[in-house]
Amino acid sequence: MSKTYKEKMKEISVLSFICSCLYPETHKNIMGHFEDMDIKPINKRASGQAFEVILKPTSPVSDAAHCVTTPPKRDVSLEDIQKKLEAAEDRRRSQEAQVLRALAEKRDHERDVLLKAMEENSNFSRMAEEKLQVKMEQNEENRQAYLSAMMERLQEREKHAQEVRRNKELREEVTA
Repeated sequence: MSKTYKEKMKEISVLSFICSCLYPETHKNIMGHFEDMDIKPINKRASGQAFEVILKPTSPVSDAAHCVTTPPKRDVSLEDIQKKLEAAEDRRRSQEAQVLRALAEKRDHERDVLLKAMEENSNFSRMAEEKLQVKMEQNEENRQAYLSAMMERLQEREKHAQEVRRNKELREEVTA
């Protein structure tokens, strides 16, 4: 299918829809009034209306009639150019300021993250040092308690040994 045919079919479907909304009673008066095509209704079906579209060959005259001309350029004054340049400069400054703001925010964020990391590291070091100090104190207390218990047992053994010696001497004296 050609591009023109597809475009015309789109136009027809839109036109048909609009016409059926505006003029629901008859379509015969509307059909067949296009310059480069004929539209003939074939028959009405339960599913909708059927059409036969006959494209006419394009003529060089019709192409010239459809040519869209550009609007004439208006004269641009020096003041308009100056205003546009100033507006562009303002936009550039604004964009530059926005980029600088974003960079400053990023730097602040990086600084905050670094400070937080240093603070967390300091807290971790302090907590580790405190834990180590508590552990060392507990070890020292345990050591002192162990040594005290050993000394006490040694003293009890010494007392027992003295008692045994004394009992032995008393027996020797009694037997001698």
